[in-house]
Amino acid sequence: MKVQILYFDGCPNWQEAGDRVRAASVAAQLPDLEIEYRRIESDDKTAALPFAGSPTILLDGIDVFDDAVPVTELACRLYPSETGSAGLPTVEQLTEALRARS
Repeated sequence: MKVQILYFDGCPNWQEAGDRVRAASVAAQLPDLEIEYRRIESDDKTAALPFAGSPTILLDGIDVFDDAVPVTELACRLYPSETGSAGLPTVEQLTEALRARS
């Protein structure tokens, strides 16, 4: 299984997204999960990808969250959390999503 993190340079959360995916992969007992980062350089590039804002986390090419809404511009993504919207999913949310898709 391969995780791809889609991001743009102005996103403050893409690197921590990778850290959380790694922690979630261990919790989900998927320690060999491959993580790849893919930088999106322009709005034009977003239309050809399942990009729902940065960071978008894909598992084998499919967004790990069912509520993903594709966007056609470089934008930050908001994830629901217990305290409101957040720039990243929690490790627990990622663990559940990885387990559901593995």
